[in-house]
Amino acid sequence: MPPAYRLPFERPIFELEDKLAVLEAKTDPDLATRDSIRQLRVELVRLKRETFEKLDAWETVLVARHPDRPHSSDYLELIFDEFIELHGDRSFGDDRSILTGFAKLEDRRVMFIGQQKGRTFKEREATLNGSPHPEGYRKARLRMEMAAKYRIPIVCFIDTPGAHPGVGAEERGQAYQIALNLREMSRVATPIVCVVIGEGGSGGALGIGIGDHIAMLQHTYYSVISPEGCAGILWKDGKHKDKAARALKFTSRDLLRLGVVDEIVSEPSGGAHRDHRQTAVLLKSSLLRNLKDLAGLPLDRLLDRRYQKFRRIGVFEELGVQAPAEAPGV
Repeated sequence: MPPAYRLPFERPIFELEDKLAVLEAKTDPDLATRDSIRQLRVELVRLKRETFEKLDAWETVLVARHPDRPHSSDYLELIFDEFIELHGDRSFGDDRSILTGFAKLEDRRVMFIGQQKGRTFKEREATLNGSPHPEGYRKARLRMEMAAKYRIPIVCFIDTPGAHPGVGAEERGQAYQIALNLREMSRVATPIVCVVIGEGGSGGALGIGIGDHIAMLQHTYYSVISPEGCAGILWKDGKHKDKAARALKFTSRDLLRLGVVDEIVSEPSGGAHRDHRQTAVLLKSSLLRNLKDLAGLPLDRLLDRRYQKFRRIGVFEELGVQAPAEAPGV
């Protein structure tokens, strides 16, 4: 069933789907109608493929933010079994923007940590649209330590516009807690697989984003700042967000080429928001394959490999500049 919310570049797809729906609604279609239906179906597949293969950076952001896109809670139902949620950070409270708990992935027990936006207004208000507080990151870190204690692999699903910037979050040490998570995740003694399933915004994403294998769903972004925030800083106007999106190089293709992520998980034709179940099948296959590969590594090798992985990001080259010769007589 097509999503109710329509992105601007999806208009030709919806127009074709509307025509197809009218023809398919006929109770006794003649030969010409059946032929038209077949042609429209072929054209629809082609149009979806071409449209979503040619998305620019800003259009990718729109798809990543689509309200019908599957969230962490959806994947918990479609991919995992026997999820037992663990609440609280033993210090302040339970941040609903991060879900944590034991889950079962076929015959493998994992610790699940996922950022959650919510669908209804009430859910989005409770999660601040997936923007965690310090207690959310503290909760995630405690679950990671528990997973390491029992030698359970960790699966992190990233989907946040960024950590919450409110006064209360800052008073409770937002920046410190994210920095602490970065340090501790770099040395958690168990395999970690991270997947960007929607938005990967700033330190809010990095707070659960250090892992042995980093994957992105095809139409997602992972960035140090939102395109609107970047446009506001560089051009003093949010209307340049599309220009900022291109400059940030934050799409899955860009980051795979730059070596920031290890894998792009394909999405169904037309994006994950059109077919949650097929997206879950593709994502589950990736998780099973990578957890199996990581399980075979000795612990010291795993930690060294994780350290080297992040040390290699951001390689640059310095050009030696020769100092000008001194003027004669000086």
